[in-house]
Amino acid sequence: MTDTVSVRGLVKRFGPHTAVDGLDFDLGTGEVLGFLGPNGAGKSTTMKMICGFLTPTAGTAVVCGHDVLADPLAVKASIGYLPEGAPAYPDMTPLGFLDFIAGIRGYSGAEKRARITDAMAKTRIEEVAHQPIETLSKGFKRRVGLAQALLHNPPVLILDEPTDGLDPNQKYEVRKLIKAMAAEKAIIISTHILEEVEAVCTRAMIIARGRILADATPEALRSRSSTGNLDDVFREVTANA
Repeated sequence: MTDTVSVRGLVKRFGPHTAVDGLDFDLGTGEVLGFLGPNGAGKSTTMKMICGFLTPTAGTAVVCGHDVLADPLAVKASIGYLPEGAPAYPDMTPLGFLDFIAGIRGYSGAEKRARITDAMAKTRIEEVAHQPIETLSKGFKRRVGLAQALLHNPPVLILDEPTDGLDPNQKYEVRKLIKAMAAEKAIIISTHILEEVEAVCTRAMIIARGRILADATPEALRSRSSTGNLDDVFREVTANA
């Protein structure tokens, strides 16, 4: 398995506060990494640095052979990113927004239409394609954000709370979609839902105060607790961080 994402000595400081403190890890195609940690652990900050949206204080990330500091545009082209909150232009429709994103990605004509159609079908947003985004429920807004992340069929997906705001059926569909794509992509998912880690992730990483506390398969992590419960492992690992 070839490493698709390599993180080396990644640090981010905001004034005197160290949000990410020397992270090192590799992720290969076919892996789905569940990024776990309490609020303020550094999960979103790490994802933003890998994507090139935040400049590291130290260290770097390499995505598909491209260094995020030396070649940030190539990194962005290799990643589908769903940020926290999935911001989008509220007065646009999902169809208009995806058309805009496809244009930015360099698509036109039949290929552009095909990619938009495919992204909408995968995220099941066809029924709201012509509604202003500001009128959509939180769940549909989240799915519009996911559609733009999938539009260019990137080799790496970085998804910050991908099922936030979705109802149980929608969560099931998104998890099924992630599992279907997993064999051909390297995927990082930040989530507070431990059930989600067990449902879709091949690997789980627990961080707190910007440092890695545990990195193993969900099964291996469960074995660290006498109860075999991932919630208990999370509490035990982060208790003294």
